[in-house]
Amino acid sequence: MQEILIILFSTILVNNFVLSKFLGICPFLGVSKKLDSAVGMGIAVVFVMVLASVFTWPIFTLVLLPNGLEYLSTIVFVLVIASLVQLVEIVVRKYVPALYRQLGVFLPLMATNCAILGVAILNITDNLGYLQSIANAIGGGVGFLLAMVMFAGVRKRMESGVFSKSFQGMPITLIAASIVACSFMGFGGVVEGIFG
Repeated sequence: MQEILIILFSTILVNNFVLSKFLGICPFLGVSKKLDSAVGMGIAVVFVMVLASVFTWPIFTLVLLPNGLEYLSTIVFVLVIASLVQLVEIVVRKYVPALYRQLGVFLPLMATNCAILGVAILNITDNLGYLQSIANAIGGGVGFLLAMVMFAGVRKRMESGVFSKSFQGMPITLIAASIVACSFMGFGGVVEGIFG
């Protein structure tokens, strides 16, 4: 149980896919302008990330690996993730149309979100078991959601700031993102102190 908690907390705080591994930067920068769209995208990513791990680990372990088809893992993982994203898109379009309009092109682009694919691949390359893979996916998704919500708050505060012309727009956004990423480095000692 302690190993699952270590994976969960370290993936949320220390090995955050967005702020530490720099995976999923496109939706992180594109959808984090408003809190509600950031939360909606974060929840969708948590859902797809967990379901992707639920399906990809057994497919790899029980189908691809025994048959010597490991080289097909990336293609199979992308197909599974794309199917799950289509499911999420249909549900969001039907039940939360306002969120569907806010997320725009970023919702179908979740199929190519490297954070989601990264979790599926890292579960295999790190030799995680099934429950460990699910914990890694939950932590990765919650970490993504946390990063999105935090950065949405930072960007809201930045709207009232005055910046020189050369820093307006994307340059100040990237600087703010790097400062948020640096702030997460401090969690490494906290997690190590608790579970170390």
